[in-house]
Amino acid sequence: MGFGSYDESEQQEQNTEEDDGETVNVHEHDHDGDVSVHSDVETDALVDRLGEMREE
Repeated sequence: MGFGSYDESEQQEQNTEEDDGETVNVHEHDHDGDVSVHSDVETDALVDRLGEMREE
């Protein structure tokens, strides 16, 4: 078959091997918490700097 063609017979004979070994728990490292940022720079100064960066 050429590139991009579709043949249903190829779909029927697929054999997927399942690994009965170790499974992955996607929630193993979930964290519930808070994020805080501490800075010596005032918010107004940061906003001004952001404006300068956008103009550049």
